[in-house]
Amino acid sequence: MLPAFRNEALTDFTVPAHVAAFQTALDLIRSELGKTYPLVIGGEAVYRDDVFPSVNPSRPDEVVGYFANATADHVNRAVEAAAEAFRTWQYVDVDERARYVLRAAAEMRRRKHEFSAVMVLEVGKSWVEADADTAEAIDFLEYYARQMVALADSSDRLAPNPPEQLSLRYIPLGVGAIIPPWNFPCAIPTGMVGSALVAGNSAVFKPAEQSPLVAYKMCQLFWENRLPPGVLNYLTGPGDVVGGRMVEHPGTRFINFTGSREVGTAIYAQAAQMQPGQKWLKRAILEMGGKDAVVVDETADLEAAAQGIVASAFGFQGQKCSAGSRAIIVDEVYDTVAQRVVDLANRLQMGAPDDGPGVDLGPVIDPDAVQKILAYIDIGKQEGELLLGGEPVQMAGDGYFIQPTIFGNVPGDARVAQEEIFGPVLTLIRARDYDDALAIANSTEYGLTGAVFSRDTARLERARHEFHVGNLYLNRKCTGALVGVHPFGGFNMSGTDSKAGGPDYLLLFTQAKSVAERL
Repeated sequence: MLPAFRNEALTDFTVPAHVAAFQTALDLIRSELGKTYPLVIGGEAVYRDDVFPSVNPSRPDEVVGYFANATADHVNRAVEAAAEAFRTWQYVDVDERARYVLRAAAEMRRRKHEFSAVMVLEVGKSWVEADADTAEAIDFLEYYARQMVALADSSDRLAPNPPEQLSLRYIPLGVGAIIPPWNFPCAIPTGMVGSALVAGNSAVFKPAEQSPLVAYKMCQLFWENRLPPGVLNYLTGPGDVVGGRMVEHPGTRFINFTGSREVGTAIYAQAAQMQPGQKWLKRAILEMGGKDAVVVDETADLEAAAQGIVASAFGFQGQKCSAGSRAIIVDEVYDTVAQRVVDLANRLQMGAPDDGPGVDLGPVIDPDAVQKILAYIDIGKQEGELLLGGEPVQMAGDGYFIQPTIFGNVPGDARVAQEEIFGPVLTLIRARDYDDALAIANSTEYGLTGAVFSRDTARLERARHEFHVGNLYLNRKCTGALVGVHPFGGFNMSGTDSKAGGPDYLLLFTQAKSVAERL
């Protein structure tokens, strides 16, 4: 019997010993920079001359590692290897599968700072954000192992029907295509892989091109624990080539994707197309972002609201699908809250995250992100009043830094208030009253996260019913979902309504088989 699930504790970086331990991990990862990493297909390393670099967005000349550009043929081989491995892996007892996942969790916990340090260098996460990312990854493994053990045999949930002996078992689907994003490069891939494997599926796993190293290290946790060859295959390379073939391959049984709306909807359409030799309808589990809002009314604790707005908007430079990129404030307190939000955002410490735990705001991920964010800032200057920032920042190392940017008096239907920017850009929207604020909050095509700051219990109750998001937070920020505590996933164009870290998530990777034997 496993002990009850508990969330992994976060590191307190006010403790000097913790700072020293994290710095040691950074030094270790720096000593490994520039290595070349292979594809892994059927348990075999496949090196290629055709490689691409993963770089530090704080210092783009610093190469974290070189990774192989896979081809469609490599995808074919990986799917074949996964299908062959599935023939036996699907019958491995659920307790043994759970032990693989729990051993990976234990080893990640032992090397926690190492995984976090990779994210500091590879994607520009602050120490605090990276530490939370690794903790969430550990949580996913621990939580899903327990959930699958409980779910596997659900016969006791059936009504008796003598003289029949009844069973209901949740069995795996087959080969999964797993395509995660770069913004939670440890937590989300680990959760995707862990859920698929513990449910008895095999996987072809393609991490984002911006974050392949932390994904490789995660896979090593399974390989080094002697996971059977072919159960977990690792491919890197361009999304249109590698991810595209993974999605369309007739041997792929399901697709688990987190990323942009554009790519997610294309995957959804492609998955619906039957391929020659395909004998199932593919299951698509998609999470596609949001345009999340923090609502503040005149009864709220305004200081708590301002702090929640800034934390929601600028954590990891706003590069979160859950980021509160809109603050909708009723007219009566708009000016007070807006001024305090600007003051707090202006105090954020910008710099390279590997400089120390005091850095609040690091770089955005790459030049494409810089170009997109600056284009939206130009749009925002036409649609609202620039209150803070709005410019790129030149820093030592020529990293991809952009000032925290705030626009005020933005119309609710403006582009910067409707479209996901994925950067350090916050729009402040003035609402006539609470009714108007809720209407504005629900006016986008997304429905992922949201927050309401109010002391009015009737209004909070209205928000529970009327604010149409998958994750609603009352009197707190709209980011920071905890595994097993806040099942995560949204509505409308935010995805397919799956709830990562929730009690029903593993059902998406299984199918129920009912057996009745007449005695």
